[in-house]
Amino acid sequence: MDNVQVRESLSLIEKDRKYVWHHISPYKEEAPPMIVEKGEGSWITDYKGNRYLDAMSGLWCVNVGYGREELAEVAAEQIKKLAYTPMTNSHKSAIELAEKINAMLDDEYVIFYSNSGSDANEVAFKIARQYHQQNGEPNRYKIISRYRAYHGSSMGALSATGQSLRKYKYEPLSAGFIHVSPPDHYRKPDNISVEQYNLLKAREIEETIKFEQKETIAAVIMEPLITGGGVIIPHEVYVQEVERICNRHGVLLIIDEVICGFGRTGKAFGHQHFNIKPDIITMAKGLTSAYLPLSITAIRKEIYEAFKGTEENYHFRHVNTFGGNPAACAVALKNLEIMERENLFKRSEELGKKLLNGLEELKNHPNVGDVRGLGLLAGIEIVEDKETKKPVSNEKIAKLIAAAKAKGVIIGRNGDTVAGHNNILTLSPPLSSTDDDIQFIIKVLKEVFFCE
Repeated sequence: MDNVQVRESLSLIEKDRKYVWHHISPYKEEAPPMIVEKGEGSWITDYKGNRYLDAMSGLWCVNVGYGREELAEVAAEQIKKLAYTPMTNSHKSAIELAEKINAMLDDEYVIFYSNSGSDANEVAFKIARQYHQQNGEPNRYKIISRYRAYHGSSMGALSATGQSLRKYKYEPLSAGFIHVSPPDHYRKPDNISVEQYNLLKAREIEETIKFEQKETIAAVIMEPLITGGGVIIPHEVYVQEVERICNRHGVLLIIDEVICGFGRTGKAFGHQHFNIKPDIITMAKGLTSAYLPLSITAIRKEIYEAFKGTEENYHFRHVNTFGGNPAACAVALKNLEIMERENLFKRSEELGKKLLNGLEELKNHPNVGDVRGLGLLAGIEIVEDKETKKPVSNEKIAKLIAAAKAKGVIIGRNGDTVAGHNNILTLSPPLSSTDDDIQFIIKVLKEVFFCE
């Protein structure tokens, strides 16, 4: 960098510190934020010209990679034609996208548009409660979620989130949210099979429904696999048993596909690995590959029917100014077209297997307790000791992340989740990553663990 560029860089950092409050980041005077200037494929470049492979797809979301000009072009075309209309009206892109999502789900859902995953989950909770009211069961208002799961940062979505550090100093939150523990195969008892363990964990949900009085339970919400809480992957029997329990007790099943959806796990949606049919599905992030904000709450048609009554206040009284924005819907359609054209769901499955196979050697390291994943979503659990499985400190995790970044790879972690369990490194590279990109991630992580 020449002197002018150095001065400009310093000026940007000074202004950033003065005016910008960064998301979920403690203030560190000695460590200014990375100022990102551009991205292409799986790589981003900072203001100083340093290139990094973004092995987190931003925040698990840039599924088709950076620099897709056709997404920018379709957004510009739509904005020139129609920049905005509220979804009290409709527009062609919203209609076509709703039709497309139904085809991907292979079922009949009605689509409600919002801006973010948090928004989509808030909508799901309100729909679940109102549905039961209008279905003759007004006492059903409680939502069961799981510890370690993340469902958003707004007050209702945060109430569903099972991460105590995300809630700390913001409580009390919304009433009516109950949590149970998830199946964690790495920490299951030794004297029980994986299938038996998963069934026991599913039946904790049924016990909770009974303890709380089943006529008070509106819904269960869960990700197909817990993502930001530590990449915790259930066995198929768990998810299927939860669905049966919900059906048995008249409880709606909400599946949060905000991270797992749109090919991240190797299928269009994560729940499709488990052959279930959720009542409500929420989605965001990969829907547009984060090129524009957009989220969806998909509601089974028979649930939607309960809102068609002519009585006063029977309709769903919720509005979102920017939800279903014409440009965002147009981008989502083109994004899905790219995914299909380039077969990225299958590519995610194939690259995910290569990534996990390449990282298998890390299990030989004395501090690597487990390596797990599904599609292009992986977690590496770091422990002080393999016998006790005691999680490593925040400081050690931070050093590993910094070492990977110094070698050109950005990785994540399950930060600020549950005290003492923020010890999982996370990987979520773009589905469009090349074989060389995946090999570079593997190479760097092996160097970080074995050559430092």
